[in-house]
Amino acid sequence: MDYTGLEFGKEGGAEYARFFVNSHFDADRIFDCGQCFRFGRIVSADGYPEWGGVAFGRYISVRQTGREVTLFGTGGEDFFGIWEKYLGLDADYGEINRDILSRSDNPALAEAVACEDGIRILAQDPWETLCSFIISQNNNIPRIKHLTEALCESAGSPFDPGGMRSHGAPEVCYSFPDPEAVSRLGIDKLREMKTGFRAGYIQGAAQDISSGRLMLGAVASAPSTADAASMLVRLRGVGPKVAACTLLFGFGRLDAFPVDVWVKRVIAKYFGDGFRAEELGSYAGIAQQYLFRHERGF
Repeated sequence: MDYTGLEFGKEGGAEYARFFVNSHFDADRIFDCGQCFRFGRIVSADGYPEWGGVAFGRYISVRQTGREVTLFGTGGEDFFGIWEKYLGLDADYGEINRDILSRSDNPALAEAVACEDGIRILAQDPWETLCSFIISQNNNIPRIKHLTEALCESAGSPFDPGGMRSHGAPEVCYSFPDPEAVSRLGIDKLREMKTGFRAGYIQGAAQDISSGRLMLGAVASAPSTADAASMLVRLRGVGPKVAACTLLFGFGRLDAFPVDVWVKRVIAKYFGDGFRAEELGSYAGIAQQYLFRHERGF
């Protein structure tokens, strides 16, 4: 495990898990690199900057001060059952970085790893990830977040965040709706949310998954990332980039390498026509995040 000194407690009505990261953990980089859309910067009631948001039907906030990280909104059961894996704390990012750097002597890659070290790939819910990245097409991050929240408020299940109001939680939070709930919304309601051309894609994906025409379990168990991607691109509106993002952030396929306009720019600028993502090995997707964030300059 990539952390030490774990302790649990309660503060101001909110349960917490507190631990020390060995290194390679930066909450700002993790939540501000475009991999998730339900977290935002907040300031706690006692004046500390945090990242707060909803995942797996729970509201949490993350506070980091140097090597000390406090995760508010969780006790031991959820920490070990959800958040340890969600935050990538079960992975050795020191070894991951060494592996990436051993694959290429390109100075641009070395610079990106050094500057963006601290990013960890979140282990998100597969359906939420797929739906979110369908929404993300030809969209900016503030609008993606707005549309995602509108979808949750329209079809998700409401829940009380308990003692988390002092950590940025609203009075009522909403879980991400499952495919059946999104399918029941109907395309007209999705269009009313201003999802535009994406409405049909969202509805179609929800129907295909809720009907069993596409089994997310089969995607997860596919023998290779390429095989898994071939299943996802059968969905209308899901191309290679959305499929790769879904596999990287929702299925833990760390070799998935999403290519958007920013990554195309990186490849052309620093690597040239002969670049092949496979050369970066089993952690190519993590390398992509380093390169993407460094070039975009979040």
